[in-house]
Amino acid sequence: MKTQGEIEAAICEGISRFEQDYMGRGLKDIHAHLIGDLLLVRLQGVLTAAEQQLVKSLPAEKGRDLLKQVRTHLIETARPVMEEMVYKVTGVKVLSLHHDISTVTGEEVVLFILADSPGFRDIKKK
Repeated sequence: MKTQGEIEAAICEGISRFEQDYMGRGLKDIHAHLIGDLLLVRLQGVLTAAEQQLVKSLPAEKGRDLLKQVRTHLIETARPVMEEMVYKVTGVKVLSLHHDISTVTGEEVVLFILADSPGFRDIKKK
């Protein structure tokens, strides 16, 4: 049985691999937080150079909305892959997935709602 930290690290590795394989590039930083039956993943530095140019070249609202639509479509298309990865790491089925991205900060958040809180072993303190 894994510790909470090992679960969070494995999720970060899986999401990083997903970003590389599906989005075509890595990211600057990633953190996962397991809070009961919630799994929150925060990614930083996810916008590609092309996405940054798109946002800059169009009127603010239009560029932002277009980028969010494209990213949402990509996440929804790859959703089964992400849910399978989370299941393999946690042993718990994903009930829902929520996603948002900021065109200002280049941050992305993915929130997985799990069917139950994953079991993990406590770290033995010496």
